[in-house]
Amino acid sequence: MQEKQTPTLHSNSLRVYQQLSDATGWTPLVKLNKITKNYPQAEVYAKIEFTNPMGSIKDRIARHLIKKAMAEGRLKAGDTIIENSSGNTAMGLAMMAIENNLKCKIVVRASTAKEKLDALRAVGVDLILVDPSLPPEHPDSYNKKVYTVLKQHPEYYFPDQHNNLANNEAHFLTTGPEIWQQMDGRIDFIVAGVGTGGTLSGVARYLKTQDPDIKVVGIDPQGSVFYDFFKTGKLIKPSRYYIEGLGDEELIKCVDFDIIDDMIQVSNEQAFKYTRKLAKEEAILAGGSSGAAMYGVLKVLSGLSANKPVRIVTIFPDSGSRYLSTIFNDDWVQNLGIKL
Repeated sequence: MQEKQTPTLHSNSLRVYQQLSDATGWTPLVKLNKITKNYPQAEVYAKIEFTNPMGSIKDRIARHLIKKAMAEGRLKAGDTIIENSSGNTAMGLAMMAIENNLKCKIVVRASTAKEKLDALRAVGVDLILVDPSLPPEHPDSYNKKVYTVLKQHPEYYFPDQHNNLANNEAHFLTTGPEIWQQMDGRIDFIVAGVGTGGTLSGVARYLKTQDPDIKVVGIDPQGSVFYDFFKTGKLIKPSRYYIEGLGDEELIKCVDFDIIDDMIQVSNEQAFKYTRKLAKEEAILAGGSSGAAMYGVLKVLSGLSANKPVRIVTIFPDSGSRYLSTIFNDDWVQNLGIKL
């Protein structure tokens, strides 16, 4: 008679949650094997954040910002949240709005991937679409439209994910400690994209309290202002790029340049190339910001000694299922003049 087998489960998998947002966090850390094959001295691990309930790392900040605002009496049932988002924070805020009987309005670029816009509409978000070609100083631009709406509706609650340091705090309290524990405290580099800046800044701040020798590398798209400001202290005129969730047209408070040791600039082509490589070589169907981070990891490795072992952690913020009509669509890519 065959002996009955008892499965071995991680303690987190045994939990029963009282609501969906409680399942946020403790995402897997996965070793990358094939895409890093040219660097046998390296161990590279990716934090797979699209396993969060609404599909991205932004569930962490949405949960933290809304719970904190409600606990402090700045937000109550029946109120309206308004935020500008490339889609992922919006999904997290939609989750929190549904759970806490709130209304949710989101300013989003009209060029945002159709999958994201459809998902937001499916969960009841009121979308305010803006023209992505408008300069940042225009009152109807992505960065300014929220303030235009707030003048008409000052009663709305604006979490302000780009400038609210509770964004960084969310990652200092959750993502950073998870990575430290999962890596048994042995990390040489943390390499991640800079969008609002909260992820890398919060994670880096925590990790450096544990080991100040950990090197922090931020990834910024060509056309964003962060890279040039970090390298030269000067602001460039931003230009259009197509990597959603990374970079910005102006400086924002959540980007903690003091905690970053180096920055790497990535093009649309480089980001999309490695997004597709992750899918085909590691079976990780991730978004463009993940491909950008992967390019950054390999760039870091190319500058290191081939004989010295190194352990690198990167972060993959969201799923490629949100970009099937864009990054994974040959016609869309070719229409941008990008060759992959």
